This record gives sequence, C-alpha cells and structure tokens, in this order.
Amino acid sequence: MSDVKQFKLPDVGEGLTEAEIVKWHVAPGDRVEVNQTIVEIETAKAIVELPCPFEGVVTELMADEGVTVDVGVPIISVDVSGGAPAPPPAEEPVPTAEEPGTVTPDEPKRQPVLVGYGVKPGTTRRRPRKAPVPKAPPARPQVVGNGLPPAKPPVRKLAKELGIDLTSISGSGPGGSITRDDVLTAHRSETAPAAKRPTTTTVQTPLGPDEERVPVKGVRKSTATAMVNSAFTAPHVTEFLQVDVTETMEAVKRLRTLPEFAEVKVSPLLLVAKALLTAVARTPEANATWVDGPNGAEIVLRRRVNLGIAAATPRGLLVPNIKDAHAKSLPELARALADLTASARAGRSTVEDLTGGTITITNVGVFGVDTGTPIITPGESAILAFGQVRDMPWVHEGELAVRKVTTLALSFDHRVIDGEQGSRVLKDVGDMLEDPLRILAWH
Repeated sequence: MSDVKQFKLPDVGEGLTEAEIVKWHVAPGDRVEVNQTIVEIETAKAIVELPCPFEGVVTELMADEGVTVDVGVPIISVDVSGGAPAPPPAEEPVPTAEEPGTVTPDEPKRQPVLVGYGVKPGTTRRRPRKAPVPKAPPARPQVVGNGLPPAKPPVRKLAKELGIDLTSISGSGPGGSITRDDVLTAHRSETAPAAKRPTTTTVQTPLGPDEERVPVKGVRKSTATAMVNSAFTAPHVTEFLQVDVTETMEAVKRLRTLPEFAEVKVSPLLLVAKALLTAVARTPEANATWVDGPNGAEIVLRRRVNLGIAAATPRGLLVPNIKDAHAKSLPELARALADLTASARAGRSTVEDLTGGTITITNVGVFGVDTGTPIITPGESAILAFGQVRDMPWVHEGELAVRKVTTLALSFDHRVIDGEQGSRVLKDVGDMLEDPLRILAWH
C-alpha cells in the first residue's frame, strides 16, 4: 500500500513568502534519500538548494521550473512506503475540481518541514486552484489546473525566452499539449515581415518589436523594495572627499610580494576595507542602527562589524557580508573578500551571507566611475563608495605632481550619525589611504 507524502516549500529565510523553482534535480520515478538535494529555488536573497525530508520514490513534481510558488504550497510528492518505484504520472494530469480558497478535509496542518527554517503553522495558505477549464474548440489551447496550457518545462522555458504567450498557441502534441515546434512556429509568425503575415484583426498593445519587458522578481524585486524603503525612511546625507592614494597603491604592490598573500588577490579594496574598519572602531555610531520599538526609537550600537561588499552579479545587486570583519587579520580579510565576491558572482551566496550586515562598501571604481551617492543598505547607517583610482595633477609636498587619486563618498543616516561624526569617519578613511601606516597606528 502506497504512502505518499508531500513536501511543501519551506521558509528558508526570515519573512520569505515565495520563491521561484530554478532547477529540479530529480524526476518522477527517481528514488530519493533523506537530505538529498532535490531542487534549487531562488528567493529574494539567494539561490538555495533544498534537501528532501523523506526517503522513497518521487511520484510527482508539483511545480514547473520557472514558476513562482508561495511558501507552504506542495512542490513534490514522495511515496515513502518502500514498495516498488511508482510509475511516473501522465504527462498532463487532469486537475480535480476544487472550489477556490477551500482546503480538503484531510489536508494536514502546516508544520515546519526543515529544521531551522522557522516556518510557523498557519502563516501561509495553499494558493487557490482554478477550476478546470472545459475542453475548448480545436482553435483554442487546452488549459490545465494551473491556468497554463499543457507543455513540458523545456517548452515553457523556450516560450519564456522568446516572449511567446502559451495561451495564444494551439498545441499539436498528445492531448493538445504544446510542443517545441509549436512555439518556434509562433515565434516565426510574430517576427515575420508584416506584409507576409496573414491579415487578422488584432488589438494593439504598448509592447512592440523594439521593446522588451523584464519581470521584476527575485533579487531585483527585493533590491528595488529595499532601496525605496531606505531612501524614503532614512534621511540620507552624502559627503565627498578626494584622496591621494599613491602610497596605498605602493602598499598594495608590496603586499602582493609577501608569502602571506601568495594565493590571494590583493587589491586597493583590501586597504579601503581595513581603513573603514579602523574608522568604525574610532566612531562606533557608523556601525549603529536606528530601531523603532514599542517604547520609542532607539539607536543600537553594535560591537560586531559585519562588513558588506556590494557585488554586481547576473542575478542583480547582492550585498554579502564578512562576519566579524573587525576581528580578522589583513591576510584573513583578503581571503574573506576574495571568497565573498567569488561566491556572489557564481550565485552561491547563502541567506546567511546576505543577512546581518552592519556597514557596506560599494566599489564603483571597477566600472570606471569616480563617485556616486550610494543608498544605505536597510538596517545599516552608513555606506562608503570607493571610486576609480586615476592619475591626476596634485600638489604634493608643495609641488605640482602626477599622483594616484580617488574620490570617496560616504552616505549616512542623519538620525544616527551627525555631520561631525560622518565627516570624521570619511576623513579618517582618507587619511589612512593617504598614509597606510596610520592603519597600524590607529588600529
């Protein structure tokens, strides 16, 4: 007798409400073990691999790749009875009639599905299913329970890449399912010259052939929300400082020759980070946060410095942070910076990497930009922008000379940091970059 259990999408981070199915690692009929990775999901913060909480045989994948699923909605079912592998389900299962918003009587109460994810019973509900669409005339595609025409995940992915609306295609596959050829034919029809297209009466939409609409979701959606909240809740002040960093650039060259840095990339960002950490120790308010509590507002001075590094990745802007950066030696900080940025660009940043930051550096200089007015990361009170280093005429020791110069910009929350404190932090960082020995003197 089969015993089928459903695995519901868990909350893998604080406040998670939904996630996108990125890639399945199993298929119907596969045998799985406890803690075996079965699927990759993309949350608003990171791509996460989910382990299976059951041992048994996969009977159904309940969400296609590329589909966004609410927390608490089942995504896979597993037969845990220990019998022979169950046959894979039919290509397009027939949905059961279910009233919108109802829950079947035997549906178990939602419980935490993975240890440590913090899912609370009753915080989410199953997404209402649409009633099955009656069989339509041949000119219209059949629609399944999720509101989309029947098509395999690779076909859906191809349609998404080409911008084809599956509901506008008549499927030629078994049971009216849409095939790859159907999608390609529809694409050729849309991109064919206007004179060769069949004459039909259509409703024009604002989206033309010279435009593309990119859905705002995942990291970009989270970043946009966070930036708007930060910009309109924290009163930003930005100060700028041009600095002669010739000595810093020389120090970077010397560090690269030391055996302690033999297998690590040393860049000027390393000394910028060390200078900011030292400045924070001298002005703790730069590492504080504003909290609106039930008994009124408070400024929380944090002893730990989790240094965020803004990184541009294919998924969007990420700000992973180095935990306890203030306690690391210079070689340890160099390795942490290298590992952090490599993981972010490879899409391997974890939720832990992306939460808990206390102050941030954004290196706009790598894009050939002199400076900017960075927006504070929510939950923090300051962010330092490090501009490009370039040769400029500079008065050095009373004479005009060509020196290595950069521009620093510090944005800070004026509720937490007043002008004197913000100016002190920026000037301290600038002084240490002009003369790196001050890092040792002040640390």
